[in-house]
Formats: sequence, C-alpha cells, structure tokens
Amino acid sequence: MNVTQRKRFVSCELIALAAGQPQAFAEMSERQYRDRIQWIAGEILASGRHIVMLTGASAAGKTTSAHKLAGAIQSLGRRSVVLSLDDFYAGEGRYPKNPDGSDDYESLQSLDLPVLRRCLEELHQRGVCQAPVFDFKIQQPNGVQTIDCRDGVVIIEGLHALNPELTKDLPPDAVFCLYAGLREEYAAPDGSRCLATRDIRLARRLVRDFLFRGHRASFTLGLWGHVCNGEERYIKPYKPRADLLLDTTHTYEVCLWRNVLDSMPPDPALTSVQQRQLEALCRKFVPFPALGTELVPQDSMLREFIGPQGV
Repeated sequence: MNVTQRKRFVSCELIALAAGQPQAFAEMSERQYRDRIQWIAGEILASGRHIVMLTGASAAGKTTSAHKLAGAIQSLGRRSVVLSLDDFYAGEGRYPKNPDGSDDYESLQSLDLPVLRRCLEELHQRGVCQAPVFDFKIQQPNGVQTIDCRDGVVIIEGLHALNPELTKDLPPDAVFCLYAGLREEYAAPDGSRCLATRDIRLARRLVRDFLFRGHRASFTLGLWGHVCNGEERYIKPYKPRADLLLDTTHTYEVCLWRNVLDSMPPDPALTSVQQRQLEALCRKFVPFPALGTELVPQDSMLREFIGPQGV
C-alpha cells in the first residue's frame, strides 16, 4: 500500500443520502474498519515479524486500533500484546523544556530511550521483556509489566513509534511499521473541501479530553497548536517508513459530532479566540445530517472518544 496516497473526497450529498438509512450507514462504516483491521493482521503475520511499531496523529485512534489489531491477531491463533510508549516517559524532573520553560512532553527526549531500546532488543531476541509502567498521577515510572510475545506479536504504539532512533539497534527487517490516520475528507456542493481530517480529529480530542481526562475545551484548544506542531516535527517526517497505512475513517461519524459537541457544557475559561475557534469547528458539521450516538456499537473504535453509551 502507498502510504503517501491522497485522501478521499466524499460529497456532503452522498453522506446525506447514506444517512437516510442510519443503521445501515453505521454498520457499513464499522464493517469497513473491521475489515481493514483483519486484513492488516494477516499482513503482519505473513511478514513473519514479531514487533509492530504503530503511530498516528493525535486522536487518529491508534490506541484502540492497536488493541483491535492484537485481538485480530489472536483470532488468527497467535499471541499478541500491546505496549504503549507512554510507559517509557522519563518522568517529572527529567523532561526537556519548551522555550517558555514548560515541560516538553512531545520531544523524543521525553522518553527513557536506554530503557526503551533495551526492551526492544529483548523482545527481538527473546520475545519477552520487563517494561516499566508509568503512573501519570505521580508523573513517574511505578512498577513493571511483563511483555510476552513469544510465538506472537507485540504492538508498540505511540507518538514516536516510527522514529528510527528507537529501533537503531535492531536489524532493518525486525519491525513492521504502521501509520494510523483518517483518509477521508468532505466536499461542499461546489467541490471545495468543507471538512478536513484535522477537524474530525479535533472534535474527537475535545470530547475525549473532557470525558476521560478532565480537560475542558479551553485546555484542549490551548494545547492544539502545540500538538499539531509536534505532529509536523515528530510524526510526519517518518510516515514514509510505514509498511502499511491503517485507515481509521468511520464515515458516519461526521453525522455524530454536531450533537456530541453541542451537548458539552459551556466552558467559561474559553478566550474569545478559542470561542470563535470552537464555533467555527461546530459549523463545519452543520451540513451533515445529525445522527445519535446510540448507533455506535459498544465495541466501536469511536467509543475511545465518545465514551460508553449513556455517558
């Protein structure tokens, strides 16, 4: 697969037509994603490689997709486990600094690289390692976890997964590289782009940050510029290393975000600029028919962002 392929353009009219049968639309979108996961699982096993490095931009769905891939590999009769690069954070007091003096969590040097490289070498040679567990409440490593991929596959997911500095001590053919991203954007009746993948990812992140991380919209929007800059610096330069692209598009989700965003409580901490940014984002979903989140299966990747039913 060519990971530099152009994104697909889908017209608003086609979305409106599909949304006329909402259940069928949702099921088709979910099935397409499941089929991609299953196909990539087969490709990984066919490659004979035991370490998968998976990255993607913020809110691309890489974490849930990593676990979906592990499940698909297990369904094919092989052991599979997921390891997050977040567990290799160096910890409070060891992070590099941004120019304003704040901790830089995006930099490669925010990870404990010697420990990470040791784990990767042990996984390659023996299929098992003792990896750290990072405690975000105390901002320090706290405990260890046994990662065992003997006769199977370990999927290592995170921001820097495709950076060759992580795997420089391994043979060139030791790892299978994956890039997770949305590949579908949407066109107005005049053919112009009206909704980009970055807009969808921001909607995903706004809701996930609020539901699962305790962050209001002002925090997420304030951080978003740094996040996007980090993607340009630390992810996109290594995208050509990917063996395959994992498309995390769920076409029907463009019909979900208007209601979901509208249901979020107001944030009095929003600046006037952030308020306009949020309003502009919400307007981008207005051209699409509004569908309810009850259409989203409980095991859908989208639940990573919208939470379980009833939340």
